[in-house]
Amino acid sequence: MTAYEVLEMSRFAFNILGLIVCLIGLTLVKYRRRKVLGGSVAVLGFLIAASPMLLQLFGLVSPPATPIIPQ
Repeated sequence: MTAYEVLEMSRFAFNILGLIVCLIGLTLVKYRRRKVLGGSVAVLGFLIAASPMLLQLFGLVSPPATPIIPQ
């Protein structure tokens, strides 16, 4: 199993986990004493959710080569 296939399978899990972490961070932003912490947690959640796309964007995981002419 290639890294691309593992990334494709885990994309949904990363999105759900990132969404939950982001919502926790946005909930913390409501409180004055926790604005910086909440903002940091929200950004971390966004990065978790976007990590599969960012890994492909920066070329760390590349899709498998497909032939130009189908066989």
